[in-house]
Amino acid sequence: MHPSPPSPVDLTVRIGPLTLANPVMLASGTAGYGPELSGVLDLSSLGGFVTKGIAREPWEGNSPPRLAETHAGLLNAIGLQNVGLDRFLAEKVPFLRELGTRVVVNVIGRTIEEYVEVSRALDSCDAVDALELNVSCPNIKHGGIQFGTGPEGASRVTAAVRAATRKPLWVKLSPNVGDIAEVARAVEGAGADGLSLINTLLGMAVDLDRRRPILANVHGGLSGPAIKPVALRMVWQCFRAVGIPIVGMGGIWTARDALEFMVCGARAVQVGTASFANPRAAAEVLDGMGQWCRDQGIPRIADIVGTLEA
Repeated sequence: MHPSPPSPVDLTVRIGPLTLANPVMLASGTAGYGPELSGVLDLSSLGGFVTKGIAREPWEGNSPPRLAETHAGLLNAIGLQNVGLDRFLAEKVPFLRELGTRVVVNVIGRTIEEYVEVSRALDSCDAVDALELNVSCPNIKHGGIQFGTGPEGASRVTAAVRAATRKPLWVKLSPNVGDIAEVARAVEGAGADGLSLINTLLGMAVDLDRRRPILANVHGGLSGPAIKPVALRMVWQCFRAVGIPIVGMGGIWTARDALEFMVCGARAVQVGTASFANPRAAAEVLDGMGQWCRDQGIPRIADIVGTLEA
């Protein structure tokens, strides 16, 4: 007799009111608006897709050079370049509507009013399943200080957007803070349905011979495997501090990386910088996660969330 095939693993996960077919998404800013990777990756096979940050008006971004490779990481100072709300709705949404997976729009702004305006406009867009607030933007009304550097600023923008939309609302937290758990509790209290963490760490790269920074912006955001230990620690801290679900990211390169985030408390993950090295990285991560669960005899991937013993 031939052995019976292994039972399929239930890969579905819930992020607040939203159910994902599986826990793997593409991270904001690393896959454009969707078409950029659609020729090499079946986006419908993933649990979700997170767009580049969308502002009320187009942002040109920073001057080049805007990227610099580092040991086990990537520095970027793109400056949140994007097409703006009107062009996004007219030119990008038709593709996203046919994507076949959950669509999350990353929302950016330089004032609370801008966040609110974008979020209100997206509230009636049937192609959008959830919003992800990037609170690492410079607040021009307060000297350019990021909204997410403290609990007060993060909670204010979260509460304002919560009042403007019925969509599930995730807040993407900056790691460049003193106590990320305190910020997490603040945005939970302001009405967030979930947390995305972590965003990039501030860093810089130097051209020694020229005695100059490599990035035109001097500093940028560090992503890639180098930041994974920091990201895991912050996911674990926030998991113990809040009751809302967490989407983990930061240096996920393999299935084991993603599964480590889940046992630390993340219900889903986002693959970002890995896609630059391997455009099919997210699909390979997903395949490996399912195989690991089969090998371990785990019928539901959601059962491993927060199972770290520490």
